[in-house]
Amino acid sequence: MTDTTPSLDQMSAPSAGEQMQDMSREWNYHPDLPLKDPSIFQWPPNPAYLIGWLARNWLTLSERVLMAILAVALWYFFYPSLETAQSFAIGWIAQIYVINFVMIFAVAGGLHWYFYIRKGQGKKLKFERRDQGKNNKLWDFSDQVKDNMFWSLGSGVFQLTGFQVVTMWLMANGYAPVITFAENPVWFLAWLVIIPMWSAFHFYWVHRLLHQPFLYKRVHSLHHRNVNIGPWSGFSMHPVEHFIYLTTLCVHWVVASHPIHLYFHIVFQGPGAAMSHAGYEDLLIKDKRKLALGTFYHQLHHRYYECNYGNQEMPWDRWFGTFHDGSPEATAETRARKKRMFG
Repeated sequence: MTDTTPSLDQMSAPSAGEQMQDMSREWNYHPDLPLKDPSIFQWPPNPAYLIGWLARNWLTLSERVLMAILAVALWYFFYPSLETAQSFAIGWIAQIYVINFVMIFAVAGGLHWYFYIRKGQGKKLKFERRDQGKNNKLWDFSDQVKDNMFWSLGSGVFQLTGFQVVTMWLMANGYAPVITFAENPVWFLAWLVIIPMWSAFHFYWVHRLLHQPFLYKRVHSLHHRNVNIGPWSGFSMHPVEHFIYLTTLCVHWVVASHPIHLYFHIVFQGPGAAMSHAGYEDLLIKDKRKLALGTFYHQLHHRYYECNYGNQEMPWDRWFGTFHDGSPEATAETRARKKRMFG
């Protein structure tokens, strides 16, 4: 007769379900765990999934469609023309700076007002239990929001404007290739879809660079003071990190683009960072999810640091062994990686 009495080790070891319950107690909200793989880079390729991904992102009023609409509006009504940008002048440069300042203030400030001041959806879909930090010398001005605003609107807007000004000048003078929709409608539309992918690829690798101990301690740690992130946290960085992060825009120096592509990319990198760091998974309207914002994928990065350097749609973390799926096993592996990196 077989002895089915569990050993002491078996009796004391928590089950996978118990481990997930322990994980759940650490958060106010998280999606189903472990996280699934939503990447479009699947093998063998899945055409139906790819079509669905394109439809969700580009045929609905998604975050990316809203950014593209804003880019078109900026081109038509707000930013100076390329002809104006043929020579450097304080007028049009100041115009871009003011527009970028107002745009980031409106997006980050609007999201912060709705979620954290008005408390428009309470803590529904909010990842962290805590509120934004105050009376703590960890942050400049002893206030997390003021600290984040200072770095976002100071170094962030200044450097975003600088990269934009240089790129517009290169386009205006024929040093960077420029296309129109009429000349190449297929590439025009395809490039809009590709820009977020390029941004994610660039971000993964520069992000891993910033996590090397030398740069992390001197540069990237300023951004990572925000474990409990909010809309102002996304673009709050050390000036060196702003420069490295915004080099993604240099792709327009060599790849044929229209100003709308450049402006879409600028919105994606600047105001888009506020959306992805909202601290909430989605915006609810009448308890229905209407707009995707932050992801638990990146929230795990801010909690555990040495994981999820990229974003959930791209495969880089999975391919290069830095993926955290929200499980206790992944947390243990991430902590071990951090210990190896920093001693």
